[in-house]
Amino acid sequence: MLTAYINNQEIQVPEGTTILQAASQHGIRIPTLCYLENLQAIGACRVCMVEVEGARNLLASCVTEVKDGMNIKTNTRRVREARRSVVELMLSAHDGDCQTCERNDDCELQELARELGIRELTFTGEKRVKIEDNSTPALSRDTGKCISCQRCIAVCNQIQGVDALAPQDRGFTTVIGPAFCSTLDSVACVQCGQCAAVCPVGAISEKDHVDDVWDALDDPDKHVVVQTAPAIRAALGECFGEDPGSLVTGKMVAALRRLGFDRVFDTNFTADLTIVEEGNELLTRLKQTLTGDGQAVLPQFTSCCPGWIKYMEYFYPDMLENLSTCKSPQQMFGAVAKTYYAEQTGVNPENLYVVSIMPCTAKKFECEREEMTDSGYKDVDAVLTTRELGRMMQQAGIEFDTLPEERQDSPLGNSSGAADIFANTGGVMEAALRTAYEVVTGRELPFDDLRVEPIESLDGVKAASVSITDPVEEWSFLDGATLNIAVAHGLENANKVIQQVKNGEAEYHFVEVMTCPGGCIGGGGQPRFTDDKARQRRIDAIFKEDEQKEHRKSHENPEIVQIYQDFLSEPLGHKSHELLHTEYTEREVM
Repeated sequence: MLTAYINNQEIQVPEGTTILQAASQHGIRIPTLCYLENLQAIGACRVCMVEVEGARNLLASCVTEVKDGMNIKTNTRRVREARRSVVELMLSAHDGDCQTCERNDDCELQELARELGIRELTFTGEKRVKIEDNSTPALSRDTGKCISCQRCIAVCNQIQGVDALAPQDRGFTTVIGPAFCSTLDSVACVQCGQCAAVCPVGAISEKDHVDDVWDALDDPDKHVVVQTAPAIRAALGECFGEDPGSLVTGKMVAALRRLGFDRVFDTNFTADLTIVEEGNELLTRLKQTLTGDGQAVLPQFTSCCPGWIKYMEYFYPDMLENLSTCKSPQQMFGAVAKTYYAEQTGVNPENLYVVSIMPCTAKKFECEREEMTDSGYKDVDAVLTTRELGRMMQQAGIEFDTLPEERQDSPLGNSSGAADIFANTGGVMEAALRTAYEVVTGRELPFDDLRVEPIESLDGVKAASVSITDPVEEWSFLDGATLNIAVAHGLENANKVIQQVKNGEAEYHFVEVMTCPGGCIGGGGQPRFTDDKARQRRIDAIFKEDEQKEHRKSHENPEIVQIYQDFLSEPLGHKSHELLHTEYTEREVM
């Protein structure tokens, strides 16, 4: 441990701790516009400068390690004036109109300028190069608003390993974007939206679909239904000042009804449906492998995350057969709504408009995939992120905190606790195990309260094994078998698992991958700013929701039982294959 002093306060920190980290650990805030926890700091913004006794210049606290006996000042006049000058220079080059920017009142640059007491622009001059890029279904870019903090590069490279963004040119003419200043649709962007989630300003954001949804709601000929992803209920409250992890399921349903949706349903319903289909697909692959009855590809990778699917299409097309053929719960819902629900209610599917509320920007891309039309129509018509839904509620004048608790509509609104935990890293795997183990053995999963704790942490890669003993007669060939599972979140971590499989270093049977850190609760469309503390609070809330449910296993959801009796007949059957399954193809990389 090292002893140092910050603002005359004695502190002790481990060797290797930066000044920024040390200050944070001891309740001292140093502002920054480029730093991200758990990632290599680059000191790009220079806002976090501090004064260190004996140093000639001010030092960037995010990249300067504490030394024994160091005397640090974080708020001297010299420091305050330097920070103010840095922010004033950023503002002088920033081509952004706060009054019309969608990040107004949610902008870190604006907040810091207010904090530093900047009331007018001291410097005037040339603005940054402005390139507007709306080439993808999910994301919009405006380089004129960019402050070159390089956060987007950090998450794209270090968290996702995609490298779709990089600095182009040098100095004042630097542009952050795809190679050769091209558009996002020309490079291997998976449209996860993590860049938009960490951008401190309005340089990268989700493509706004709020007006499209308003148009549908205002059309008297349209029957508009909405589905809500499991992660939304633990984050939407943050748009209205509530703490991360505040469960707002009932108020969310009430707000959606007041916006004018004809039915408020739940993506959790088709999360349960996904588990039944995907679990049976896994068991079929295991049966083929162990009995020699046909060719099976293992490990089976989950297919719920569209960013992950696109990553595989770009970088590992030779392993596309390892992906589950199941559509994501979002797309399953659209297909079921425009067939089963339309038949049940007599609604003409031509007039049925399906809206998804998702924590994910890549879902905007997914609903536009040309293969997602197995219902005979576009399965999902529009996708709103959590942030967009928050803005839409504000536009409607909804006072969120005064709303009553209401329940989702039937028949597509009932779900199990297993569906709730789809929001968390490890959740899809845990939900699948709850059902698959019970199908095979006739007994509940042998973990305390159905919680598979080895795969629930925020570690990047987690692995576990489940032993099978005394299975029911149909699955007797699995007696004594060990099911090896892995969970990864963040595509760079997924790449590690893929390399383990390719190199023969690990033999997994089932692998869950989520693109975003923490899973969907840390999605690119969630309220900003998401750090591990916020992720963990949202995760805890989701497990609380799970524990409160009457049914905690997908196959026990009575409405899932009903849809198979009335419509689908059986898992992996003809109609299920037609509506709920798909395949993926290789994509070219520039």
